[in-house]
Amino acid sequence: MEIVESTITLKLPEGSNEVLLKNLYLSCDPYMRNLMSYIEGTKDEGFPSYTPGSPLTGFGVSKVLESGHTNYEKGDLVWGFTKWEEYSLVASTSILFKIEHTDVPLSYYTGILGMPGMTAYAGFFEVASPKKGENVFVSAASGAVGQLVGQFAKLTGCYVVGSAGSKEKVDLLKNKLGFDEAFNYKEEPDLNATLKRYFPEGIDIYFENAGGKTLDAVLLNMRVHGRIPVCGMISQYNLTQPEGVTTLANLIYKRIRMEGFAVFDFYHLYPKFLEFILPHIREGKIVYVEDIAEGLENGPAALVGLYSGRNVGKQVLVVARE
Repeated sequence: MEIVESTITLKLPEGSNEVLLKNLYLSCDPYMRNLMSYIEGTKDEGFPSYTPGSPLTGFGVSKVLESGHTNYEKGDLVWGFTKWEEYSLVASTSILFKIEHTDVPLSYYTGILGMPGMTAYAGFFEVASPKKGENVFVSAASGAVGQLVGQFAKLTGCYVVGSAGSKEKVDLLKNKLGFDEAFNYKEEPDLNATLKRYFPEGIDIYFENAGGKTLDAVLLNMRVHGRIPVCGMISQYNLTQPEGVTTLANLIYKRIRMEGFAVFDFYHLYPKFLEFILPHIREGKIVYVEDIAEGLENGPAALVGLYSGRNVGKQVLVVARE
């Protein structure tokens, strides 16, 4: 990745129904790594690969400078799909949501109030179908999605354990985000034994963000009729040969439902999601941790840092502050 300077005419072409945006905050997300490589089987599944020499695309918060579409007016704040550049011209058919609630930080619309928040909400409530008193395990639990899943689970009355990759993150999970327990997976040579220690009666819901060895161990510790919403597998994205999972037979023996999901299948629930989460944010019942990087020039390092676990919380890139 490199930063390229170019010029753009800050005016819409005559008759255009596009929207001209000034980008304020950009979201660094693990799935972006996959769009840099061709992944067999994804061509027609809504996951278009990046084009070399073109700006990265991703989610962000922007201000409308000019609009050729009746849904948007100059001065509107929006979040949705944009490009990694200072100004973007996007199609009016792009995923764009007007920001109506500005009593919370605008950057939250890259995370808790944007795509990651919707991902956590849909994956946990719609796919996992939690019940009070169930045992929940969340991998990559201090990230943009994981930290919310854990808090949603606690609000539901579940017992929640998270895994993360440093002492700092483990302390964050237990002392700020309200997880019942947390552990540093890098310090656990036998994940199967670790999970048995934290879940002696087994796991009802595993929110999958890691893949590989973690998934292998989790399947040994799932309860009968457990559910595994598959959100991501960040441990596998940079591997030339992804790790095999050897314990899949447990899906049969324990009648486990393991289901992959994509957030864009649930955007119709966004108004319902806001009704749920905004009061919790305002009342301090849900907290959100961000890791802020300043300036487009620091974007590549911020994005790459996701895959080594350098960030603590949701990685946000500030392009401009209005």
